[in-house]
Amino acid sequence: METANREKHTIGLAGVGLMGLGIATNLVRHGWRLAFLDHPGNQKVDDLLAAGAQKAANGAELATQCDIILLCVTGSPQVEDILMREDGILSGMKPGTVIIDCSTAVPSSTVRLAEQVVEKGGVFIDAPMTRTPKEAMEGRLNLIAGGDDAVFTAMLPLLQSFAENIAHVGPVGAGHTMKLLHNYVSLGFTAVLAEAAASAQRAGIEPERFIDVLAKGGGNSVVLDRLAPFLREGDPSGLKFSIANAGKDIGYYTQMAADLGSERHAAEAILALLQAEIDAGHGARMLPELVTLFNKT
Repeated sequence: METANREKHTIGLAGVGLMGLGIATNLVRHGWRLAFLDHPGNQKVDDLLAAGAQKAANGAELATQCDIILLCVTGSPQVEDILMREDGILSGMKPGTVIIDCSTAVPSSTVRLAEQVVEKGGVFIDAPMTRTPKEAMEGRLNLIAGGDDAVFTAMLPLLQSFAENIAHVGPVGAGHTMKLLHNYVSLGFTAVLAEAAASAQRAGIEPERFIDVLAKGGGNSVVLDRLAPFLREGDPSGLKFSIANAGKDIGYYTQMAADLGSERHAAEAILALLQAEIDAGHGARMLPELVTLFNKT
């Protein structure tokens, strides 16, 4: 497997959203040639174009231009669509192309898609990300990779251009499995903490005292740090992750757990809690706002 090289390889990106924009920005900042899929859901791309990035009208066109393609879309349905549709990436992919899926996806879908990529002469690894758009723009994402050892090693120079911590956790599909495990724990604790904070408000506990006691005990966590600005000042920017996305990820986790035959009672309860807010029209709101929503009843 040839090592990713700035001088030789053109990188494709499907998905210039909140996270993908940070990835793209760091790729051009580090000197990679970049092409990206032109899509209405993209963030503003003027700076990318000014830095020399090129637009592609569809996945097939993107694939003809690129040697390595990063996917940074919402979830499994979008990954399947961009790869498999009539004008998708697989229809234009050159032999030897490396597909790196940074999305959050259902592992069973990932394994099936990887087989399709291999049948077309390509190579696939899953490398979902954690952290927020802030770290994405700073080039400090965490990546959890699944795939062949040699492919993972060859792609490290590229991945290190936009990620701070990169863990290789097993074969194809293992990255998405570990990502769902991670998100279940972090998003699940976010829901628990939001419920507790709502109860604290009703009980008249001052936010600073609530935060201080948890921080000095078993409630201390990155989640508490990210929710603290909302508890103190009503600022949700510490955790820019929507309720809808949280519901999607917990739903993926319950699907994975069902595939594995694992217990999922707590996960299903958290999913029901999030789904109720989504059904009530609050899916676009950020997770810290759950505290307020829980206090409306």
